[in-house]
Amino acid sequence: MNSYERFAEVYDELMVDIPYDQYVQWITRYAPATQFKQLLDIGCGTGTLASMLHVAGYQVSGIDLSEDMLAVASARMAANGISMPLYAMSMDELDGFDNLDVAIIPIDSINYVKDEANVVETLKRIYASLRDGGQLFFDVHSLFKMDDIFLDGPFTYDDGKITYVWHTEPGEFEHSVYHQMTFFIQTEGDLFERFDEEHFQRTFAYQQYEMWLTEIGFTSIEISADWSAEAPHDESERIFIRAVK
Repeated sequence: MNSYERFAEVYDELMVDIPYDQYVQWITRYAPATQFKQLLDIGCGTGTLASMLHVAGYQVSGIDLSEDMLAVASARMAANGISMPLYAMSMDELDGFDNLDVAIIPIDSINYVKDEANVVETLKRIYASLRDGGQLFFDVHSLFKMDDIFLDGPFTYDDGKITYVWHTEPGEFEHSVYHQMTFFIQTEGDLFERFDEEHFQRTFAYQQYEMWLTEIGFTSIEISADWSAEAPHDESERIFIRAVK
């Protein structure tokens, strides 16, 4: 798996199009905070969604592999007067959590887990950490997004303060991609600082995730696509999965 390293500095500005409020609505629809209080945000990043879930009434904890991301999240919590436990931890080594009401792996975080065995281990550890009746919510990139959209690069972005060039190439596994990004960040005046990032993501067919969840013991598995209640189709981009222990 990869940490976000310097990417943590610009992550929030590049994620402004993510409808975090819809993610909150998805969770609260099936697991209202009045009945499902203890929530773990796995791959919490800079804490945007975790903060919103705290405001929605959940008692939120967060884990992330990147200490840089957690530093940004901690600063966000402090600025908003939120006390929230945050831990540097790999999701496939999840430990120390019991009787959780809700676990979430938001914004394709599980796609950063490289090996199939570690994806399954992640789901097993989450199952063990949930109480009976607890719920798991997560989303993944579709095969179409990984195999077609991501490889239709390069992509560019420029808002005057942040510029990046984003190249992609197929990974060594089926349905995997290497993201190679070069950033130019304005420091002062007309001066810009450059840094480079390389990330790897891998996804699987949603039927494969469903099979793993079933084998582990999850029930009531629901699968939808693209921030809607509709079932996935051949050109869906983001797959949403909910399951109950």
